[in-house]
Amino acid sequence: MTPPLALADAALLEALPGLAFHAVLLLCRLGAAVMLLPGLGEAEVPATLRLTLAIGLVMLLLPVLAPGLPAMPGDVSGLAFLVLAEIGIGLWIGLLARILALALAQAGQVVALLIGLASPLQGDMVLGAGATALARMFSLATAALMLATGLYELPLRALVESYAVLPAGHGLPLGAAAEAIARKSADSLALAMQLAAPFVLATIFLNAGLGLIARLAPQAQVFVVAAPVQILGGFLLLLLLLPTMLGFWQGGMTLGFQRLPGG
Repeated sequence: MTPPLALADAALLEALPGLAFHAVLLLCRLGAAVMLLPGLGEAEVPATLRLTLAIGLVMLLLPVLAPGLPAMPGDVSGLAFLVLAEIGIGLWIGLLARILALALAQAGQVVALLIGLASPLQGDMVLGAGATALARMFSLATAALMLATGLYELPLRALVESYAVLPAGHGLPLGAAAEAIARKSADSLALAMQLAAPFVLATIFLNAGLGLIARLAPQAQVFVVAAPVQILGGFLLLLLLLPTMLGFWQGGMTLGFQRLPGG
């Protein structure tokens, strides 16, 4: 008579290839998304840490999501389609969250241009080599706020719930994915302009006043003299409005993340 322990070991060995395949399948979607999610997938975070986080999520979610995952295909083409589709879905969800979170950095770029800080540029891994110092600061603040306020939980929850909306093996609807990216880009730009709206209004009034003074005293170099005043006034206005801006951005992120696929 075969001992029960030997039967259990045999059952485990028989199920091991299927579990390994399901773990790899989860890693395709979860790992691709974690590499792009704001806060968790920042370019400043080493890739090894992001990979470790993705593997930890796979180990945590495997018992819950494995029953709904498809079995290993019998041919290579089916396996390749399944893996590429899962990677595409993960990159798509991570990209949607990343585009939305860029609103604060975009607002910083606009504010820096309006208050006269367009010249001092520095490199940014997301915004590129033409990022202003203020945009760089807001980009780092985005990552810090995502982690400090717990906003990172919303994209992760949407990622897990996406298996109910986009089951593994069904592929990525390219038309709907393109529309969602365009919609999130518009939402991010709209939020950025709302954050920068007070500075746009202040700049309009300032330039109107300077233009009037220049007409009354054409011999004076009004715009040259007013440049330090513009920078100082911009910083003071930023200090006054920064808490409100960050709170408004957090509210926009909460609403936007809840509208992610699966959110």
